[in-house]
Amino acid sequence: MTERVSTGLPKLDAMLGGGLLPGTLAVVYGATGIGKTHLGLTFADHGRVADGARGIVLDMNGRGDSQQHDEYAARLFGWTLTAWAHTVTPMSDPYPPAGQMEAFYSNALPWVGRLRDFQVPTPDGFVEFDWNWKAMYNHALYTLRPFMYFHFAAGTRRVVVDGVEPMDPPADSIQVFMFDELYRKTIHRDAETLGMEICLPVWKHRGFIDAHRYDHARITTLLLVTTEETRLEDLLARKVATGDVGATANTIVVLGSERVGNRVARMLCVVKHRGSAMSDEIVEYRIGSRGIELV
Repeated sequence: MTERVSTGLPKLDAMLGGGLLPGTLAVVYGATGIGKTHLGLTFADHGRVADGARGIVLDMNGRGDSQQHDEYAARLFGWTLTAWAHTVTPMSDPYPPAGQMEAFYSNALPWVGRLRDFQVPTPDGFVEFDWNWKAMYNHALYTLRPFMYFHFAAGTRRVVVDGVEPMDPPADSIQVFMFDELYRKTIHRDAETLGMEICLPVWKHRGFIDAHRYDHARITTLLLVTTEETRLEDLLARKVATGDVGATANTIVVLGSERVGNRVARMLCVVKHRGSAMSDEIVEYRIGSRGIELV
């Protein structure tokens, strides 16, 4: 039987045929306030039990901690969710201070909006990224790439990316562009190669790189995407738009609301789960003092 990655919610794991598949991308769609952040933090925290290390959280919301990651983590899991600040520029000392390895949160990529907001026309009629923005973006990567690399080297096998906002089509979103770049070039980059790119000069840090190799194909990513649709029925009928990361994701979960009698209920459904049996149920869930609970 294929090894699974538990979400930390037993009933959802059962709906997923035992959990997520290692090394894959799962996308959770739902309107703001529906419970995506609760689900993401549950998944990240459960790494402490399942993998021996919590998952890391990348907040791409761009409006500070409006999603209350720190408050939720503290209340639900007794987890002090502090921000990673260690930056590794080329040829600088790469190793983070000891306290930074307890920092599982980063908001180093705060940009939102359309791609064209960050692009400029060229004389030959094409467009390219504005050099000033590109410089800021690359400098942010000097913080974000070590954040991921050193946590992966220490045993983290879960990544939660939160705060991707609605955009029609998604291909126009700077957030989707940044996530795609990050997913391909950092999260699923060979550990030795990534280590050699961060720990320079390589000859000086070869021992650390060799001693901390990990299998990037075992890192599971959960991407939380905010939608304009709020009702579950509308989410199930949602069309795949150009550039939608859900088109290539292994797993898709949707969270939406529906009227049930005289109240509005939160409902969950797994609509895609490649490589495994999955439940076709629509189940109700609630968010209480212990976080997200499937009914």
